[in-house]
Amino acid sequence: MKLKLPTSLLLLVLFSCTALAQSEAYQKQKKEKLRQGSVFTKIINRELPADIVYEDEEVIAFVPLRLQAPVHLLIVPKKEIPTINDITEADTQLLGRLFLVAKKLAAEKGISESGYRLSMNINEDAGQSVFHLHMHLLGGHKLGPMITQYPDSIR
Repeated sequence: MKLKLPTSLLLLVLFSCTALAQSEAYQKQKKEKLRQGSVFTKIINRELPADIVYEDEEVIAFVPLRLQAPVHLLIVPKKEIPTINDITEADTQLLGRLFLVAKKLAAEKGISESGYRLSMNINEDAGQSVFHLHMHLLGGHKLGPMITQYPDSIR
């Protein structure tokens, strides 16, 4: 039996999927940045300077160019993974390593007890601009809510 859907329903489904996807401009920018290679890989390879605060065989951490808190570090796997959407089971230990490094650095920076935030941005709606997975370690003062909460009526 063949199911026949009304054209208006098909258009609604197609529009909904498109509305939730990345914009054309973002896709173009992302594709170009992936083609050029990650700025973080250039830091790892010492092609670009950085204030490196930690490094081992798998992970590097450094101070970003634009600070968003008194303590702000980027914790980056040396393996170039564009987004969380691109991780695999084989990356499980590496991702755990990022958290252990974050814990160590938070203690070294004196913010492990007062509190800190770990954040990753994935794709357009989250504001990802470097397509090499990385974790922000933020702290050193009260950070407030991560985002403005939606009113109950929107849920």
